[in-house]
Amino acid sequence: MAINNPGREEIGKILKNSKRIAVVGLSDNPERTSYMVSKAMQAAGYDIIPVNPTVDEVLGVKAVKTLKEIDGHVDIVNVFRRSEYLMEVAEEFAEIDADVYWAQLGLENEEAYNFLKEKGYTVIMDRCIKVEHALTR
Repeated sequence: MAINNPGREEIGKILKNSKRIAVVGLSDNPERTSYMVSKAMQAAGYDIIPVNPTVDEVLGVKAVKTLKEIDGHVDIVNVFRRSEYLMEVAEEFAEIDADVYWAQLGLENEEAYNFLKEKGYTVIMDRCIKVEHALTR
């Protein structure tokens, strides 16, 4: 099965109905893409939760080491980890029962995609959440 993302209209609905985004691999380095994208999404009104075991805080928010440490529901898990780690993140994602698994631009893993689709989750891969937000406002 190939990776088949939702259409732009559905992605727009997802972004309009979502509030909390857990960002796996969010760096505290302002020059990294994960930081720039997350800062823009935070400025657009989203609650950003940094998920990174190597940092204490990013964008003024205390970081957690794993998705399982997050209190409350997560709408989108936005992943900034290399493609070979997407399955590992997908397994943890399924444990917290978030709504949407989103792998950033340039990232895709068919095993992770199939694993989550078989469980009925919405999966988006190889798309930039900031770009999609700008295109679907």
